[in-house]
Amino acid sequence: MTTNVLILCTHNSARSVLSEAMLNHHARRLGADVRAHSAGSAPSGRINPLALAVLAEAGISTVGVRSKSWDEFSGADAPRMRIVITVCDSAASEVCPIWPGSPVKVHWGYPDPSIAPGDEAARRAAFDLPRQAIGYRMLLLLRLPLESMDDAALQAALLGISRS
Repeated sequence: MTTNVLILCTHNSARSVLSEAMLNHHARRLGADVRAHSAGSAPSGRINPLALAVLAEAGISTVGVRSKSWDEFSGADAPRMRIVITVCDSAASEVCPIWPGSPVKVHWGYPDPSIAPGDEAARRAAFDLPRQAIGYRMLLLLRLPLESMDDAALQAALLGISRS
């Protein structure tokens, strides 16, 4: 059974999109039955072009990636989420909908790259550094024996990853 992971950031334009793309990329590469989705509480309706650029430069597909509301994932017909990860502090402090399946939740915060000052190279680096950090954590997540872990063990493992 596919392990669905929902990654939340308020605007669903950078950090959550980077996370969705990185997890799906690594899952495909490793043959893991894991599927990432991203959403926001107040989606911007667009993906930050620098997020798309750093993903493309790293050879990560963004096919099908779009800015979407978390409401798409809270209905009865939504895929059952096993894990919900917030990647921005504002999303972590919001009251989330009730997700089908009562997933394990964790916060893996990253600085907002869209507010980074500087020239084009500095701004691009501000997006690429979180992409790399996110990719590392997603690889750690994929190394977990997800299908055999109960929720308490999964919660503890995800909290452990948040410290890495």
